[in-house]
Amino acid sequence: MTSPRASVRLSVSSLRAHKRRFSGTFVAVLLGVAFLTGTLVMGDTLRASFDTMFGNATAGTDAVVRGTDVITVAGESRGTRQPVSTALVKTIEQTPGVAAAAPDIQGAGQLIGSDGKPVGGQGPPTLAGNWIDDPRLNPYRLAAGRAPAAPGEVVINRGAADRGGLRVGDTTVLRTPDSVRVTIVGLATFGSQDGMGQVTYTAMTQADAEKHLTPKPGEASTIQVRAGPGTSQQELVDALRPVLPKGVEAITGQASAAEDRDMISGAFLSLFTTLLLVFSGIVLLVATFSIYNTFAIVVAQRTRENALLRALGASRGQVVGASLIEAGAVGVIASAAGLAGGIGVAAGLRALFSAVGFPFPAGPLVIGAGSLLLPLAVGILVCLGSALLPAVRAGRTAPLAALRESAVDHSAASRTRTLTGLVLLAASVGTILAGVSSGPSGPLSAAGAVLALAAFVTLGPVASSYAVRFLGAPLDRLRGVTGRLARRNALRSPRRTASTATALMIGVAVVSLFTVFGASLKATMNQTVDRSFAGDVAISAPAFGAGGSGLSPRLAPAVDRLPEVATAVGLGKGVAEVDGAGRALTVTDPAALGRVFDLGRVDGSLNGLGTHGIAVSAAEAGKRGLRTGSTARLTFTDGTRQNFTVRAVYDRPELAGDYVITRQAWDPHRAQDSDSLIAVSFKPGVSTADGKAAVAKTAEAYGNPDVQTRSEYAQSSAGGIDMMLTLVYALLALAVLIALLGIANTLTLAVHERTRELGLLRAVGQTRSQLRSMVRWESVLVAAFGTAGGLLLGGFLGWVLVEASAGGTALSFALPPLRLLVIALVGITAGALAGRRPARRAARLDVLRAIAAE
Repeated sequence: MTSPRASVRLSVSSLRAHKRRFSGTFVAVLLGVAFLTGTLVMGDTLRASFDTMFGNATAGTDAVVRGTDVITVAGESRGTRQPVSTALVKTIEQTPGVAAAAPDIQGAGQLIGSDGKPVGGQGPPTLAGNWIDDPRLNPYRLAAGRAPAAPGEVVINRGAADRGGLRVGDTTVLRTPDSVRVTIVGLATFGSQDGMGQVTYTAMTQADAEKHLTPKPGEASTIQVRAGPGTSQQELVDALRPVLPKGVEAITGQASAAEDRDMISGAFLSLFTTLLLVFSGIVLLVATFSIYNTFAIVVAQRTRENALLRALGASRGQVVGASLIEAGAVGVIASAAGLAGGIGVAAGLRALFSAVGFPFPAGPLVIGAGSLLLPLAVGILVCLGSALLPAVRAGRTAPLAALRESAVDHSAASRTRTLTGLVLLAASVGTILAGVSSGPSGPLSAAGAVLALAAFVTLGPVASSYAVRFLGAPLDRLRGVTGRLARRNALRSPRRTASTATALMIGVAVVSLFTVFGASLKATMNQTVDRSFAGDVAISAPAFGAGGSGLSPRLAPAVDRLPEVATAVGLGKGVAEVDGAGRALTVTDPAALGRVFDLGRVDGSLNGLGTHGIAVSAAEAGKRGLRTGSTARLTFTDGTRQNFTVRAVYDRPELAGDYVITRQAWDPHRAQDSDSLIAVSFKPGVSTADGKAAVAKTAEAYGNPDVQTRSEYAQSSAGGIDMMLTLVYALLALAVLIALLGIANTLTLAVHERTRELGLLRAVGQTRSQLRSMVRWESVLVAAFGTAGGLLLGGFLGWVLVEASAGGTALSFALPPLRLLVIALVGITAGALAGRRPARRAARLDVLRAIAAE
């Protein structure tokens, strides 16, 4: 046997004869490639959809006039700009090359649906503005009804109307944040779509927009300009620049559309695709262990066959080549099937993310060449890479092995493996401790986490012997001989048991990691509210997502006048550059703030900040070298620069923010004014129930926001965490499924390997029921080992993630015992289900044929 063709023929013959052996490998590669393909296709589709949507909607806008300066604070995708005067419209219209110009007023406005609930909830942005009559300058197109012409008339996007159960002629409420009674006179589309993703939009007359969305009439967010015939966008911008005042600029419509597209889709798509690629990597990593295990078992089972080939003249290279050809064939076929499955995965991902409120525009799936070639290559390489070590092991088979009776894998853990694993574990702990104590350092913590995973994988065979003995001990008493046999079968090959369980361990570890991190975030929020919130009830705007328009600034004074209320203080939001850096400002009554929030130690006084005083958190003061009596220079979005004197420095900024100024100081520079939180404390003797009822009755006239107790407020503030966990669980379900398929495939191959042994057990009196039970309990033990390792690793990595994410804040590590118990039960139950098919196959073996098997 010297010809390369002989290796190919041998591989093809082996695949035909043992198709069932590779079924688990085929499915693992198929699912991994399908998930990766779906991720890439989804990214391509979203980019194309956003490009088309914005391109079509803004095709008629040739230039945009806007404020030059922009202030951006952390967490914002787009900064806050100074408004422009609507009086500029006349000047612009008289400029050569201009065909039309219109002011564009934008703000927040939340629609109330027919069921009395806000449309969009706490998820996508809720926008409002003025209806632009020029159809080429207006990105929205009338699809039904007419444009608003009188006070109180609005046009809403068709997607919002469908979700809110609204139609032309209905009367509803628009929160701006004050409640405005509006009548729907038209429905519109954003270009050809029902809306800008899941964003809701309400358009009113220009007069109403100036009244409800701007601090004073005569201001607009931007001015949209259309060029006359023969004038290019750049020529139009060049003509506008000389007539614009200082602090105002003009950019081309294409540049503005690109900015809007990047703002909506750029950072979001990067985060989205990165998230999915991470989960694709997890799925492929799990698949790698399942594939490796399959080939390792197949090689062990074919020891005599490979030895005979060596005895007949086959070289080591030919045996290795034959094994890799088998792996490559499986990889090619499974990856090709995975490409087709990836289209379905992309459609499923779109449905999943839409179900949890992510704004995806409609449109056909876009399938690029790269989205097909990359997963195909990855699938083949993963399959070949997983089979490489078993193939090399096959090539080392000695010809004399053909004379041995058994080819069962009795491999155990070596001292070298144990030492290597302990070194990796020590390096992991050291790196992680260095990472969480220095800064903390994200890269160091991540490197330590990778080392921890490597240590767990390396020590798996070492730990499996002890873990299976411990976990299987109750089986001796509960299941007798059947339980003892199941435990001994799991102990027979520690390396195989560990490799099979590792795939499940990784899936459970990631699930546990996010579960622990989510619980820690919730615990942190609860502790923050308990420590810093000294009020009795809270009235809050949505805490998760960009939805909502905030709370009316008039609500806090109205609540403060109630006889049951001692203090009610609202917290508004502002932005400014503080010594050149964009920072969020808390706009409130500082004197009342200390009565409903525990700010810790306060140096100086919160009373008398006036129009030139500011309070700063101790952490921020330390960064900027500020103290009481220092001067901080603030630059507002209207271009005004003003020196503020630091009159107070406080310790606890969790709810109050890092910078606090009075409403009087903010009022000259404000845009659309709103509060994000109103804290209320009751007078002595007023029960929480009575006070809450009185506050809720007053709040009905201001958009009926939620009035919550301290515990309810803490729970709602962490509401997005459960949504995140649901999404994570759904994305990780595929990885866990592949791990369980790996367990089932390993047991199926083990049943084939132990055919003669099982026949002898049946011959000496073991019943079919006992045989099925033995195989199922073996599966449960493997799953229990993987689940236990995953919970341990996930809990540890969860702690690492909490410490690495803390930064300057104090995140509290918390273990959710009930959720982790559910994960453990699901893992073990899934292991029992994975063993059902191999158990049935074992029970169906013919006793005489099994005894005669080699």
